[in-house]
Amino acid sequence: MSDTLLLELQNIGKEYYGNRVLSNVSFSLRAGEILGLVGENGAGKSTLMNILFGMPVIAQTGGYEGTVLMDGRPVRFASPHEALEAGIGMVHQEFSLIPGFTATENILLNREVLNPSLLEYVFSSRMATLDRGSMRGRAERAIRTLGVDISPDMTVAEMPVGYKQFIEIAREIDRSKTRLLFLDEPTAVLTESEAEILLAALRALAEKGIAIVFISHRLHEVKDLCNRIVVLRDGAVIRDADAGKATIREIASWMVGRHVETAGEEASSRRPVPQTEPVLKVEHLWVDMPGETVRDVSFEVRKGEIFGIGGLAGHGKLGIPNGIMGLHPAGGRVEFLGKRVPLNRPRRALDRRMAFVSEDRRGVGLLLDERIDWNITFTAMQVQGRFLKGIPHLLQLRDDRAMTEEAERFIRALDIKCTGPSQRAGELSGGNQQKICLAKAFALRPDLLLVCEPTRGIDVGAKELVLNTLRNYNEEHGITIIVASSELEELRSICDRIAVVGEGRIAGVLLASRPAEDFGLLMMGQSVEEAAV
Repeated sequence: MSDTLLLELQNIGKEYYGNRVLSNVSFSLRAGEILGLVGENGAGKSTLMNILFGMPVIAQTGGYEGTVLMDGRPVRFASPHEALEAGIGMVHQEFSLIPGFTATENILLNREVLNPSLLEYVFSSRMATLDRGSMRGRAERAIRTLGVDISPDMTVAEMPVGYKQFIEIAREIDRSKTRLLFLDEPTAVLTESEAEILLAALRALAEKGIAIVFISHRLHEVKDLCNRIVVLRDGAVIRDADAGKATIREIASWMVGRHVETAGEEASSRRPVPQTEPVLKVEHLWVDMPGETVRDVSFEVRKGEIFGIGGLAGHGKLGIPNGIMGLHPAGGRVEFLGKRVPLNRPRRALDRRMAFVSEDRRGVGLLLDERIDWNITFTAMQVQGRFLKGIPHLLQLRDDRAMTEEAERFIRALDIKCTGPSQRAGELSGGNQQKICLAKAFALRPDLLLVCEPTRGIDVGAKELVLNTLRNYNEEHGITIIVASSELEELRSICDRIAVVGEGRIAGVLLASRPAEDFGLLMMGQSVEEAAV
């Protein structure tokens, strides 16, 4: 790490729609330093990154206060292009890849290597052809820097979600000018082994002099990777600390302003496993979901149970709930409450009082340009005819008052940080958008709730709230819940039993109280004695 100051923030402030989101934020960053930027959802992290990267939303909403210095000189980027030219790279929490393009084409997008030709000189650069060999070589080098084995010819649509994250980062590494790299939740979609590979690659980049701002809610990774930690709370810097001298519990307390229980503490108060009859039976299920293929899965879920599905990325854990709900081509047999659930027909699953929270909150879960109250109530209105007034089947109008009351109830219950039910969902932070997805599912009053990655991209305080909300809904309303997640410890803290998926099949079903090592063995393809229960 160099002693040269690369970036300096002085009293940065920002308001959105009259809501103060940043107040006098100041800190600095040296060349080759890795800075952990942490805080609850809504603390201002994404807004700060948008300012530093010149995102148009900042200028469109009145700009910002304060000064940004690079190399000791004031800068104020009017666009991401200007930030890129200054050597700043950004990997956003939501992917910005083109599904039909290969890894190479995405990594080299807008920086393609061209073959010189006479036609190019006579007419224009549009007549040039791509030097695909050189492009493939550059993509391979960027991917190799990250220490992963991904074919540069694989299309993004075929990739598991973890691979997509590596391609996003490889694109920024390939830029020759990059001196400062912002990473927003880069490990949220990665398994533990993939995350370890990425963290090792980031350390190697820092040794080359690239400064890194690492935004993450995985506090153990922040502590292990970063030199310093800056904690934001309610838009202000609460602490600027040496990462090596801070404990994870201290960091969590700085973030939320209160004591936070860990997954292990939650597990200590585990309830007895329900010994009820099965309400969901899945037999020989196969699902053709890109990057999450399910080959042959059978299991049963008991009434009132919280049933977990875990496993390594790309092995099918997300494909199971997506296939049951009909979002991807599927076959086999699924029965709920003794009646067969038609596959490949999402409406029929909803009609059976089944609800779903997708892992893709922006692409599937939300209407980003619509109001919060509309997002929460729309599916219940369509499927169940709720939030309507008038004469059924003849003349019905939307009941705006009922929609607003329902939205306000969930805003309070889930502590959704927003200006009110009328705010657009696209204006919220990622974690608050996830809470809207949960509220939309709860509004259906389901008998069976399937949830994929419920805490992805959510801070420690919000994780605790979301997990407790799932548990409380399960206990108070008798809802049977299936949770598919990459976070094994979270599954162990909330679930009764956990199925481990490997290569598209169930490797075993364990009581959540079993030691973590047993789950690890199943994930690695090893047998565990008396694993099935």
